[in-house]
Amino acid sequence: GVITNTGGAVRVQTLPGQENYPAVNANGIQSQVLSRWASSFSVTAGAKNTALEAVGRSVSTARPSTGKRPKKTVDKKAGNKDCKADIAFLIDGSYNIGQRRFNLQKNFVGKVAVMLGIGTEGPHVGVVQASEHPKIEFYLKNFTAAKEVLFAIKELGFRGGNSNTGKALKYTAQKFFSLENGARKGIPKIIVVFLDGWPSDDLEEAGIVAREFGVNVFIVSVAKPTTEELGMVQDIGFVDKAVCRNNGFFSYQMPTWFGTTKYVKPLVQKLCSHEQMLCSKTCYNSVNIGFLIDGSSSVGESNFRLVLEFVSNVAKAFEISDIGSKVAAVQFTYDQRTEFGFTDHVSKDKVLAAIRNIRYMSGGTATGDAISFTTRNVFGPVRDGPNKNFLVVLTDGQSYDDVRGPAAAAQKAGITVFSVGVAWAPLDDLKDMASEPRESHTFFTREFTGLEQMVPDIIRGICRDFLESKQ
Repeated sequence: GVITNTGGAVRVQTLPGQENYPAVNANGIQSQVLSRWASSFSVTAGAKNTALEAVGRSVSTARPSTGKRPKKTVDKKAGNKDCKADIAFLIDGSYNIGQRRFNLQKNFVGKVAVMLGIGTEGPHVGVVQASEHPKIEFYLKNFTAAKEVLFAIKELGFRGGNSNTGKALKYTAQKFFSLENGARKGIPKIIVVFLDGWPSDDLEEAGIVAREFGVNVFIVSVAKPTTEELGMVQDIGFVDKAVCRNNGFFSYQMPTWFGTTKYVKPLVQKLCSHEQMLCSKTCYNSVNIGFLIDGSSSVGESNFRLVLEFVSNVAKAFEISDIGSKVAAVQFTYDQRTEFGFTDHVSKDKVLAAIRNIRYMSGGTATGDAISFTTRNVFGPVRDGPNKNFLVVLTDGQSYDDVRGPAAAAQKAGITVFSVGVAWAPLDDLKDMASEPRESHTFFTREFTGLEQMVPDIIRGICRDFLESKQ
């Protein structure tokens, strides 16, 4: 910023465009935005050379030699690309807040919307009003310019009635973020709930629904209930139950609707902290990965350990929890043994411990039977769940039975199959098992030590398939 001294009082002016770039590091601590401006300060000194270099191409590319940042017309439309998010502002339109504070709320939401840097490639926003019945005022796809959004917010009419925030939150999580209404693939979905006082209904169930839909819920509470009012609040812990995670990041408090300008920037910085959006559905927290592990005699005890290490390293990359990703493992020879199913261990540590404890069976190789067994017994129970299903088949040799039929049936049941072959595993078998396109779902290495290099490719493959299948 530019510091001007006005008779003892120091005012900091923001340079045009600077307000669109809240710089937040991983810990959510604001850092100075100097790096963005370093270039604009050095322009005057280097202007002559820039002009000379530019002459060869075309004079117009020379940077203007003022100390101001050159205006980029394109960027305005694209918006702040560093803040990709699809955001629903769920505003309070109840009798609780009243017409006057409703207008102050609209004012605040408008300022937040502008500072976010709305644009085609930046954040998109929509508004839902919570009152007796929730009403979607406008969708993400309706406006992609800050000016239009601001106008639409100004035009919102006050509805009145009970606040029924829980009802509105659930409705928004289920209805607002569809592709036809403008939600984008692979971009965090956020609902910012503005609440004056306290909700008149229950928020807990709505919070659970939102998490299941992969929505990050923020609660901005204004004018917390006073001690006398607490008796009227159904559930004092309503904020913790509704937010994405009860870690302090997803709740934000303002004492009143008056003088809220200073609260705009910190809220925007939160909404733009991509890596903190723990509830977004990503491949890391929304897949079931079954490992089908060859325990035949040709593998041998020490190579079997390398296979388990490979399985661990793939599993480690995912966020395993009761509402996140899940892992299961089956070992096969002529027989099959479920080492653990998808619901047996719901934390990463427990899953990794269970993988370490798998004992080597030794025996023949009936891969086809093993695929059928796993499809039925391991994936059967989770077939209708929200997670996308993946099966990673690891084998070191020729199967005694047909693999093509069982693999086709698994894929028909919605399971994406990756085949990983080692040593004597025939390429034809591997390709017959793998999902389409076969090249990107088939892996082979001569030595068991080569499994380690494949780990990132398998993880990337799962994430690529997950994104392509989404919505």
